[in-house]
Amino acid sequence: MKKLIAFTLAETLIVMGIIGVVAALTLPNLNSSTGDKEKVAKVKKIYSDLNDAFGRAEVIYGPVDEWGATKMERLEDFFKISKTCNGSGNGSCFSKTFKCLTGSSCTPKAEDMDSDCWKLESYILSDGTSIFPYYGCDMDSVGILVDIDGPNKGADTFGKDIFKFKYLSKNGIVDNVLDVSTEANWKANCFTSGVACAAWIVRFDNMDYLKAGTDGKCKSNASIVLDGVSNITCK
Repeated sequence: MKKLIAFTLAETLIVMGIIGVVAALTLPNLNSSTGDKEKVAKVKKIYSDLNDAFGRAEVIYGPVDEWGATKMERLEDFFKISKTCNGSGNGSCFSKTFKCLTGSSCTPKAEDMDSDCWKLESYILSDGTSIFPYYGCDMDSVGILVDIDGPNKGADTFGKDIFKFKYLSKNGIVDNVLDVSTEANWKANCFTSGVACAAWIVRFDNMDYLKAGTDGKCKSNASIVLDGVSNITCK
């Protein structure tokens, strides 16, 4: 008769303990990675939807240069809007305050959003995304702020759930990247402020800037410095 080989209770508990430690170390990273992928997909979808609306509006209303001062309002007809609010920060469609990735207060500030230059309609789409088209007082600063999880959820932080797109005549909606995408520009405008992080996502399909410091050095491997040129991921 063969002798059965079995684990003792102590051995079983040790193995379970090891599995628990490994799970504790890996699951947060897995959950973070999954969450980042979902956000990347949302940002890229709204970027695509904005440009689709822009193209459709030009077909109906003609070239964008002929739209007049309320040109951003031409896009309304091409979104599935569940709620409209008057004034950017005055309603419940869009958060009134934002933070930079560093945690400091980030523009636009509440007082800016209450000025006459900013008082346009904001929207909540059927999928819960908030959109706020805005103008600067000089009428040259035209753009769209997007909150991918709406006004009542998330961190209200540029680069995490708030993203900025710029509107350029003839070129549609662009991802707010600077004219020259240098390492210094990424550090100042994405890794620090978060304002230009939509450009990083659209171009590189990740949010690895969240895994790096303001200097671009990856926290998991400081020898990798994100620069938007040769290094675009911390992996």
